Amino acid sequence: MPELAIAIALGYLLGSIPFGLLLTKLAGLGDIRKIGSGNIGATNVLRTGRKDLAAATLLLDGGKGTAAALIGAQFGPDIMVAAALGAFIGHLFPVWLKFNGGKGVATFLGVLLGLAWPLGVAACASWLLIAFVTRYSSLSALLTAAASPIAAWYIVSPQVAGLCAAMAVLIFIRHHQNIRRLLKGEEPKIGRKKAEADAGSA
Repeated sequence: MPELAIAIALGYLLGSIPFGLLLTKLAGLGDIRKIGSGNIGATNVLRTGRKDLAAATLLLDGGKGTAAALIGAQFGPDIMVAAALGAFIGHLFPVWLKFNGGKGVATFLGVLLGLAWPLGVAACASWLLIAFVTRYSSLSALLTAAASPIAAWYIVSPQVAGLCAAMAVLIFIRHHQNIRRLLKGEEPKIGRKKAEADAGSA
């Protein structure tokens, strides 16, 4: 259907805005892709020492996912899911950065909030709880993503559960290096200085 294609395309364009890269450049910190993990997400922005920029990146990356879902919802559930998926893919594979974007966690959480706020709140709470207990940003993301299709099935609908499953697969793919380090016990924990850490999650 052309409507779905348009929704995915517009969601992609919104999701592809690299806020982490833009904010750090505007702040005079250079190219965030040359710092730490080279990722454009909030976790790597935090390694610059600018908590304010990291928080802004987190909110904006999440916000574009929420906005895509909410705007799409005005045209029905199918358009909502298509726009949300487009925004998520746009963050992971932005054309402006040669399809090398972030790992999608903030945008994923933002999408869930836009799809259904109880689902989003549950996912955010899950991420925070696991991060607090383990101090691993990547593990928090992986476990929350893995649980999201089940939660979506009961809280929202099978259609949204399918979207969550697709996003979870992409999150696991984007975190393959983190998974390898977790298994080896080499994954840096939240709060480590950028000089000590070389990989992020968000």
